[in-house]
This record gives sequence, structure tokens and C-alpha cells, in this order.
Amino acid sequence: MGSLSGKVAIVTGAGQGVGQGIALALASEGAAIAALGRTRAKLDATCEMVRERGAEAGAFVCDVAETDEIPAVVERVAEAFGGIDILVNNAYSGAYGPLLELSDRAFRKGFTTGPFAAFAFMKACHPHMKARGGGSIVNLVTSAMVRWDPATFGAYAAAKQALRSLTRTAAAEWGPDGIRANNIAPHALSPGLKWWAETNPEAAEEFRRTIPLGYIGDCEDDIGRAVVTLVQPAMRYLTGATIPLDGGQAYFG
Repeated sequence: MGSLSGKVAIVTGAGQGVGQGIALALASEGAAIAALGRTRAKLDATCEMVRERGAEAGAFVCDVAETDEIPAVVERVAEAFGGIDILVNNAYSGAYGPLLELSDRAFRKGFTTGPFAAFAFMKACHPHMKARGGGSIVNLVTSAMVRWDPATFGAYAAAKQALRSLTRTAAAEWGPDGIRANNIAPHALSPGLKWWAETNPEAAEEFRRTIPLGYIGDCEDDIGRAVVTLVQPAMRYLTGATIPLDGGQAYFG
């Protein structure tokens, strides 16, 4: 029996990268996984890996940009699994680049798929978590929020900073319901970062040198396992925090 046996976790963006790594780590501790994302084939692949680890899994196609549809997706998850205990808001589709090159539409998309989508998921999951005596929310933010030079990351950092504030508010308002809410700010070797590193080897090596621990985190072993620790009862007194999972690169004061 794993430490999360009997728990049900929603993980958005679970078809690849960090989301998949988190889903697999949670599954390894016995949590049932509701894998959410836009691409059925990727979700099915994640679910197959989850089942190979002995955990229950279900794929739910969902575009987080369609925020009006999120409550119905959450209800389908709750009906399929009997409840919800853990929510991981990982999915995000936003814009990067110099501010003068960003369109209003691109800027808004980052907020829609970031804090607006997370807000919809959190509200929809709240009654299900409360009914089970509590739960744990983990929202993914970024160290770009506290970079000394956020150039080209401004829209991304702004959306994630809004999400960080939203998490803190949920922690304060929902603590009496037994619901904890925390942020993680990870560096992980996701498919996108791996592609960038292979395409820009010199820049990637320079980036790696800025990480005190000397490497970019593994999606499951470094990020997923940390999330497992964060959602366990042993961490019951931690809420409203932002935890940097970046090998010591950023400082959150």
C-alpha cells in the first residue's frame, strides 16, 4: 500500500513532461490518476504507464482554455472515481517574448490558461475535497516571477504571479475546510526544454551552470516526487507557500 492509496488526483497537462512526471510519481504511491489534457493519445499513454504501476487511471480530454467547460470535467472525474483529494494545475499555454512584440490576445491567453483555468478547477474541486475532510492543491508557477531580469518572460511571469496570489488566498480562505494550497516553481527537463537545449547547446550549458545543484530536474524523480511529499499528511501544516524546485537557482524571499 502506497502512502496515497485511496486518494484521487487530477493532474492537468498530464500527457507529457512535468504533468506526466507528477502523475506517475503520485501513481507510484497508490493515488488514482485523472489525467487531463488536449490530446487523447498522449493521455492514454500516461494512463497505461500509471496502470503498469498498479494504480487506477482515467483519461479526460480537456482544453483548459475553455474555462466554462472545466466544472463539468471535474464532475465527471468525481463521478468516475468517487471523489477528489488532490488537484495539480500544471497545464499552461501562454506567450513569451519582448513586451512590444506581444499581442493583447497572446497576453490574455496566458491568463486564461493560467490563473483563470486554475481558479475554475479550484472552485469546482473545493466541494469534493471538503466532503472528504480536506485536500491538497498544487499550482505550478515559475522562477521567472523573481528573476532579476525577466526580459522576454514578462507575460509568463505576470500570469504566474497572479496564480501565486490566488493560491495564497485559497490557502487562507479554505484552510478551515482542511484544504491546503501551495505553489511549486520547477525547472524540469520537459520535452520543450529538452528541445531547446539540443537546439541551443551553448545557451543550455550556460543556463545549467546557474543552477547550484548542477543539473535540470527530472520530471518524475525531482518534481513528481516532491509533489508526492507536498500532498502527504506529513506536510499538513504547510499551506500558502511557494516552493522552488529549481536546484537552488532562484530565491523566493
